[in-house]
Amino acid sequence: MPRGKPLVESSGKKPKHRNSKRTASVDEFSSTRHPAINSEDSPTKRIKLTHPPAQGSSSSVNNMYNFSRPNHVDLTNGNGPAPMTKVQRPSFSMAKPVGTATEAGPRKLVVKNFRKTPRSDPEKYINEVSSQLDAALSAILADEKLPHSNEELYRGAENLCRQGRAPQLYKSLREKCQQGIEMYFAKPLLARALTLDDIGMLSAVMEAWATWNIRLKTIRSIYFFLDRSYLLNSPSLPSIEAMGTNEFRDLVFLPQTLKARILGGACELLAADRQMKRNPERGDLLRKAIKMFHALSVYTSSFEPEFLARSSSYISAWSDQKAEALDLAPYIEESVDLIDTELARCSLLGLDSTTQKTIETYLLDLLVDQEDRQKKLLDTRGVSQLLEEGREDILYKLYTLLDWRDSTSLSEQLRVPFEAYISEQGSKIVFDEARENEMVTRLLAFKGKLDLVWKKCFREHEGLGHTLREAFEAFINKSKRSTMTWGTDNPKPGEMIAKYVNLILEGRMKASSDHATVAKGNNNEDVDMASEDEDVEITKQLDQVLELFRFLHGKAVFEAFYKKALAKRLLLNRSASADAEKSMLTRLASECGAGFTHNLEQMFKDMELAREEVKSYNLMLDQEENRPNRPNIDLTVSVLSSSAWPSYPDISLNIPRDVQQAATLFEQHYKNKHRGRRLEWKHSQAHCQLKAVLPKGIKEFVVSSLQAVVLLLFSNPSNNNELSYVQIQAETGLDDIQLKRTLQSLACGQYRVLKKNPKGKEVNTDDSFSVNPNFSHPKYRIKINNIQAQETKEENKETHERVAADRHFETQAAIVRIMKGRKTITHANLVVEVINATKSRGVLDQADIKSNIERLIDKEYMEREERDDGLNVYCYVA
Repeated sequence: MPRGKPLVESSGKKPKHRNSKRTASVDEFSSTRHPAINSEDSPTKRIKLTHPPAQGSSSSVNNMYNFSRPNHVDLTNGNGPAPMTKVQRPSFSMAKPVGTATEAGPRKLVVKNFRKTPRSDPEKYINEVSSQLDAALSAILADEKLPHSNEELYRGAENLCRQGRAPQLYKSLREKCQQGIEMYFAKPLLARALTLDDIGMLSAVMEAWATWNIRLKTIRSIYFFLDRSYLLNSPSLPSIEAMGTNEFRDLVFLPQTLKARILGGACELLAADRQMKRNPERGDLLRKAIKMFHALSVYTSSFEPEFLARSSSYISAWSDQKAEALDLAPYIEESVDLIDTELARCSLLGLDSTTQKTIETYLLDLLVDQEDRQKKLLDTRGVSQLLEEGREDILYKLYTLLDWRDSTSLSEQLRVPFEAYISEQGSKIVFDEARENEMVTRLLAFKGKLDLVWKKCFREHEGLGHTLREAFEAFINKSKRSTMTWGTDNPKPGEMIAKYVNLILEGRMKASSDHATVAKGNNNEDVDMASEDEDVEITKQLDQVLELFRFLHGKAVFEAFYKKALAKRLLLNRSASADAEKSMLTRLASECGAGFTHNLEQMFKDMELAREEVKSYNLMLDQEENRPNRPNIDLTVSVLSSSAWPSYPDISLNIPRDVQQAATLFEQHYKNKHRGRRLEWKHSQAHCQLKAVLPKGIKEFVVSSLQAVVLLLFSNPSNNNELSYVQIQAETGLDDIQLKRTLQSLACGQYRVLKKNPKGKEVNTDDSFSVNPNFSHPKYRIKINNIQAQETKEENKETHERVAADRHFETQAAIVRIMKGRKTITHANLVVEVINATKSRGVLDQADIKSNIERLIDKEYMEREERDDGLNVYCYVA
């Protein structure tokens, strides 16, 4: 039953009794149920009457209901007479049905004095609301005051949508927006286009866009119910916001006249920003314009192609200009700055990631990937200059440019100039005769510099790391016959590394000296800490120099010079740390194998055995029967095995009688203890401690055996304290070379114990010498045997020649082994096999291999034979 329709109607007749009796039409009758009336206290009173089928009853409807009280029930939906202050429910009683007559059909209940509700015309209401909304739209578009409240307009739009008028309402709204944009935005902008430049035109459009967004927001608030009910469920129709944006785009942006001016203004702002003509207001305008392009969905179709085209032209022109005008360093610096600036601008302006990627591609293509740009960036001279000057910032940017794209191999191409620089600079250091004593120090500094560049600038690139090691290994093993190596082809770095290690183990490096100075304090704790720091420093220095040692191919030169230096350190007790000596020996065994250090380990064993021999000798002297023959000097002898130690030349020297007596006694004791052994005295390696009484005090001198023999000549009163060169030579038995060197150390060195007449730095045969009466020194114990510890040119030459000779013997032995196994072999194959067999000791030159083949042919170990096919082969001669 429709809501609001009255259930009862009034008959218009007057009641017959005091208590008004009313008749009602019964809507429905339910079978087998008693009549009932249900009422609710609500604005609309509903009465439902049901009556069972009357079978044999003759009573009427008026007799069925008996209202006990004359109260009125409002059945008129609130429009009838005013209700009573207190509503009382009527009571009903049903009389017993009389008769059996059946009353068929519905009964009618008549409500008297019922007033009908007046009905309004729907069309009139719809037209009225539509007119209000149209007026409101016109006011919004014209930026005028609204004629009605927002709530009233919202309710009106909602009512129209609920009455099924949503399509007509949306169509009217869209048409009104089109008319408003055309009238209030498009036409004024076209008129202003005649007087404004592109940037001014862009600014005017941005103002119009901002104004339209404000008005569109108001429109959407009024038509919000339409937007969220009808349009939300209509996928084919855009929302109010999208519709307003689309209409603005179609009517304002897409017309060619305005479109070209808008895009031109945006591109001019970009050009001004690239030329550093920056204006904060214009920068903000450009960002807002790009946001508008995104909102209007014209960024990809209209703005991006124009922006990329102009960017490509700008980058290409910039690259051509800078490549011609700038050197490598400024070109790299400005190129990286340009890339960073362009990418930062893309992020600042809110450009799409695809646009940023395309700009990045343009930059790399035009600044790096072009062939002429690659030649400029990988120029060997330019890269070498950057490395030489230590331009780490520029080198980092160079690697960044070349490695920007992971898929390219430009960073690998940097290996060529990097290797060329290392080889060139390393060769200069190795073959610099004037500064050969600084070779290892310079190589370590050079290696440290390259490692720093590789780590910081090249980000530990694996390929460049291999290049660094290979190039360093190549130049450090280069050999050249020169005066540095006495005409041999021995690599000089092996010798210099051995001497540098000797300086470290003697504690003569700068860092070790500093620590020694600290150790002189009175505080025992400071002394211990300084000693510990010194050991740590020595270990660090050994680690550094071993990095160079690993690059050496042929370590025979290093072994020869290291063995000589170790021998002097052991014999003269010049080692700074026994632990450091053992540590170095362990490192060498780890790097080169136990065979390399076998002789070196034997030298340490000999020193241990020598101490035992001296201890046994002193015990023998302490025996009672030997005390009368005990020498008045303390003799310490180091018995060395000739196979492990370097060979020392025999020199003629007249030893003092007391020393000779003690030496003879020790030799007898040793031969009695070890049958079948023979001792050879090497006086050139001996050193002594002398106590001297001088005019200005008593001193103790630590000198070599040669210096001691010379000084003891001046202890004889019969010499009148002055001896000529000839007299000294006759007494000592030394040759000119040894004698001049010894006298020079005593009369012309740092400690001038003797006085030379005439004065000068060189010793001549007509000079005379006497004790220096003015000699003084704050120390009581003075070492003057430094010259003994230094290597002479003759010793250096002898070592190089011996190493070269051993190298030839090794080569000949390898050739004989190969020929013995192959019997016959061609020259080319023999050379290859010899190189492979001897590469652990260093790469041989083919000319040296050929010369050794000729020597073996002369010695009849092999012979040359020519075959029928014209090939020359070598045959082994058994």
